[in-house]
Order: sequence, then C-alpha cells, then structure tokens
Amino acid sequence: MNTWIEKQRYIIDFTISSLLRRKVKNIGLLALYTLIVFILASTMFFTYSIKKEASLILQGSPEIVVQKIVAGRHDLFPISYIDEIKAIRGVANVESRLWGYYYDSLVQANYTLLTPPSPKDGATTEAKMTTVVIDPNDPHAADVNTPLFEYDGAPIEPGTIIIGNGVARMRQIGNGDYMPFMAFDGKIMNQKVVGTLSSASELVSSDLILLNGDDFRKLFGMAPAFVTDVIVSVKNPSEVGMVAGKIKKRLHDSRPIIREEILRTYDSIFNWRGGMMIVIFSAAVLAFVIFAWDKASGLSAGERREIGILKAVGWETADVIQMKFWEGAMVSLTAFFIGVILAYIHVFFTGSIVFEPALKGWSALYPNFELTPFVNAEQLTTLFFLTVVPYTVATIVPIWRAATIDPDTAMRHTGE
Repeated sequence: MNTWIEKQRYIIDFTISSLLRRKVKNIGLLALYTLIVFILASTMFFTYSIKKEASLILQGSPEIVVQKIVAGRHDLFPISYIDEIKAIRGVANVESRLWGYYYDSLVQANYTLLTPPSPKDGATTEAKMTTVVIDPNDPHAADVNTPLFEYDGAPIEPGTIIIGNGVARMRQIGNGDYMPFMAFDGKIMNQKVVGTLSSASELVSSDLILLNGDDFRKLFGMAPAFVTDVIVSVKNPSEVGMVAGKIKKRLHDSRPIIREEILRTYDSIFNWRGGMMIVIFSAAVLAFVIFAWDKASGLSAGERREIGILKAVGWETADVIQMKFWEGAMVSLTAFFIGVILAYIHVFFTGSIVFEPALKGWSALYPNFELTPFVNAEQLTTLFFLTVVPYTVATIVPIWRAATIDPDTAMRHTGE
C-alpha cells in the first residue's frame, strides 16, 4: 500500500511539473472550464434559492382563493357570491379583496394595486396581514404577481398610498411626495405617498401599491357590487380540497385555487426559467466537451516526445494513463471548485447581476433583495456530473490512445 502511495505521489509531482511547462495552454483551458462551471452553478444556485425563498413566503398565502371566470378569463367577483360560500360547511371565514394592475406610461412599468382589508371590529391594528394575488391569464404563469407582505393593519386614508421600494426607486419618490394616476374616465388622481413597504419583503412587494378601497374603485370604475376575488379560510386544514370542490359545485363559474396549486405554480415558473438557462448554456458545455476531446487526442510534438521518453525509460502504459488522469483531475477539480466559489459569491453577494433579468422575470421593476444561501449536496453532485464527468469521459479514449504509442515512433516523428 505504501509503495502504491509513493508511486502516485511521484506521478503527481511529475504531472504538476508537466502542467507548469505548458502553463499558457493549461491556463486557457482552466479559464474556459471555470467559466462553464460558473455559469451552470450560478443558474442552479439562483434557481434553487429563489424557489426555497418563494416556498417559505407562500406558506402564509390563503388556503383558498376564489375567482370568477368568464370565457376562461378572470372577471370581477359579485359580492352576492360571498354569502353562498359562507353557507358551505367547513368554511371558517370569507374575505373580499380589491387588486389590479396599472400601467405607468411614464416609466413603462406595470404596478400591482391592492386594497388591504379593513381591520375587523375589535381587532388590533398590530395584527400582521398576509395576502397573495394570482393572475391566471398567462399560460406559463411567467407574469404572476405575488404581493405577499406584512402590513400592520392600519387603515389607509383616502388620497394616500403606500408604495413598494421598486416603485419608489423607479419614480424617485418618497414620503410626502405625490404620485399621479389616470382614472378610467381620464381624470387625474394625485395620491400622496405616506409610507413604503419593508425592504425585507421586496422580493414580492417591489411593484406593489396599497391604496384606499374608495380610491381603487374610483381609479378603475369598479361598482360597489363587485370585488376582484375572495379568500377563504377553512376550519379543518385537511378539508381544503373538499371545500374547494364544494365551492366549484355551488358556483359553476368560479375558480377555486388552493395553496398547494400556488406553490406548484411558482415552483414550475422557476424550474422553467432555470431549465431554459441550462438548455441554452448546454451548447457551451457540448462545445467544451468537443474542445476537451480535441485537446486530448491532438497531442503536440512535445507531448508525443515526452510520452515516448517516459516509455523508453521504463514507464508502463498504465503509468502514462495515470499521469494523464491526474492531469485531467487537477484541471477539472480546480475549475470546479473555483467556478463554484465564484458562482456562490455572484449569486449570494452580488445579487446575480449577470442572470438577474432572465431569472427574476420582471420587465422593468427589478427588486433588490438578498437571497438566503441554499446549497446542498444534491446541487453539488448534479453540478459535478454536469461538468467534471463529461470532461473526464471525453478524455479517456484519447488518453488511452496516446499512452499506447510506440516510444521509438514517438521520438522519431516529433514533428507530426
């Protein structure tokens, strides 16, 4: 055993010196390899972390959201439906909501406008309120807005608004400033900014604006007999699916959406975005594998001469293969670890500035938030098999062919 270890140590020492003799060529290979690992690792780390972040946030979303559907599209929800839902056995509470989208032509961005529910009689304004907004109209769910946030429950006065940090940055406004809105009838409504939402919730509240219910109806021309949708809480959590089915049977033009469906939607969104990025960059991985094959099979005259000399002085074919194996392992593992470390810094310390537009999905209002690092053995193992294994496989056959070269031929034809 000690003899084998000593032999491997000598081979590794020789491999290091061989790599240093061709430092320019190997540094170029290492840089390209590191770039490939960096791209794939960044995509994977960002996708997994934002999925984890979204799943934790969405755990506080409503148990059931009920919308009215007309011709497959989201329509206004009649308040008269609320009593029918309350009459269903197992329903604990039904709460109406007002929310919608407003396009700001000045900055070419869409805002999500939401009226928080008024505190119930006897309730304290300190109670935290969590809500979620779902847009079912996009078949890919790529434009789903989820203003999930904490709000202290204090009523919003008419003529005032509370804005998300993305809106504040985009419009360069803050507390005390006025923000104009064009109502459905062409009239201008100037709303005073009285607060901004916490930066801790910016992942889901960057484009959010909270306003009074009367102002909301005046802005969009919505009649008092309608709301946007309702949220339903269930007495027994295990009966959520059953209650949703009862709502659908009683209100045939409704669409009940349970929390698990919301979680699956967001999971598929980020899986789709991350998958698209990996598919796009898989062409680069394939090109790198081809490059690795060409490098291993296209030996230079100096490399042929080196192998010939080694075999002439007593090295066996297995020794040459081991030397080339250690050479490839040093390059691949060095590139792997450097690429992973750089990707970690890129995603969790710089906000993934390179892939931010493709993976976050906002068209204009990009939230500023710090992702909680979420890296596990599964990610690293998957990344290892995506990067190190293809390089190793691509070099095995060419290395074996190089190791079986006749020493006399190698030293005679060094110019080939």
